[in-house]
Order: sequence, then C-alpha cells, then structure tokens
Amino acid sequence: MAIESVLRAIFPPSCVGCGAQVASDFGLCGDCRRETAFIGGLVCDRCGTPLAGEDEGRPEVCDDCLSLARPWARGRAVLLYKGRGRDMVLALKHADRLDLVRPMAGWLARAAAPILEPGMVLAPVPLHWRRLLRRRYNQSALLSRALARAAELDHCPDLLVRQRATASQDGKGRDERHANLAGALAAHPRRRHHLLGRHVLLVDDVMTSGATLAAAADACLAAGAGQVSVLALARVAKDA
Repeated sequence: MAIESVLRAIFPPSCVGCGAQVASDFGLCGDCRRETAFIGGLVCDRCGTPLAGEDEGRPEVCDDCLSLARPWARGRAVLLYKGRGRDMVLALKHADRLDLVRPMAGWLARAAAPILEPGMVLAPVPLHWRRLLRRRYNQSALLSRALARAAELDHCPDLLVRQRATASQDGKGRDERHANLAGALAAHPRRRHHLLGRHVLLVDDVMTSGATLAAAADACLAAGAGQVSVLALARVAKDA
C-alpha cells in the first residue's frame, strides 16, 4: 500500500481523453466527459442509435432498421462518433492507445447489458491479413476479448475471416458499402463449431451504415449460428 501511495503521488491518475489529472484510473475528466456523446435513454433495439422519447421498457426500432433487412436480432452502441469520443476511437485504431481498451470494455459492458445472454460467444469483425500486418492489432478484437472477460463469456477472435481485401468504406453510400463487402467475410473453416446453434455477439469499433456488421452476421448465419446480435463502440448517427 505504501508503494502504491508513492506511485500515485508520482504518477497521479490521468484522463484517458486528454491526460488531465482525475480522481481514479482510466477515467474521464469533466470536460472530456461532456465532449463524449455517450448514448443513453431510449435507443433503437436493432442498431443502438438514440431515439427521441422516453424509455418505457419495450423495444423500439429506428426508421432505418424498419426499412432495412438487418440480418442480426439486436444491437447496441456506446457513444456517438463525434467530439472526444471520435478522438478516442481513432486513437485506439491508429495511435497505439491500447490503454483505452480497459475503460472502453467497461463502457461496452454497460451498453451491452440489455442484450448479453448466457452462452453467447463474442467475436470481432476481422481485418484482412495485410491490414492486420500494417496495423499490428485488430482494435475490435482487443475490445471483444476484454468484454468477454468482463462478462465471463466465450470469445473466439478468429471466428470470422476476411477472404479478400476491400477498399475503404469512407465516402461510400449505403449501397456501395454493401457491394464493397459482398462475399468478403466468412466463418473460419476450423472455428465453425464455436458458433453452431449459438447466439453470436459481433463487436466492431464503428458502425456507420451497418454494411460491415451485416456481412459479418450473414457469414455467421450461413455457417450455422442460431442468432446474431451486434455491438459497436461508436455509432455514426444522423443529425436530428
């Protein structure tokens, strides 16, 4: 305890968003918390986007999920992809901020609580092997592993494989995003026994149109999954 006190005096806890001093490890300062658009209250039960109105305890679905054939059953997201939240997502993805995994796993656990079920198997959306070599880690796999540990659920980091490299989804419309991913994802042939008849929770860092998660969900269902749900750290939502 004495050593811990000395270390805290020398290295006080710092905000994971900006580095300012905070009261506890892996926390956010007041300014960063205000600039991080955590999703709460009434949300779409399929994609996690925030909805207007009060949460009355029954599932509600957004207009997009009513008009699109989502291949997954339920979905949640932690925060909106903007402000300090966007900065932290990009820091994890491109700036080696692996220290963010621990607090983000806690945020994911809280957001996913309504859809987590005993017996689920968690799996990340995969990167193509060439992109994985360049980046050195799959941020979605780090998040899904940490969440699986926290929730005491099975985790299969290579449940899915990306069979071909795909162009960036940036700047593409919904139809282009779906076309870009057609046939790109599949269940790993030596991991199918992990999903047969089971409820799979797919984890990704950012959900925009849902095209990537749809391709991943289709791959799971084609390989024999009983059901698929999705969880994103950040959700790109339309402006009200």
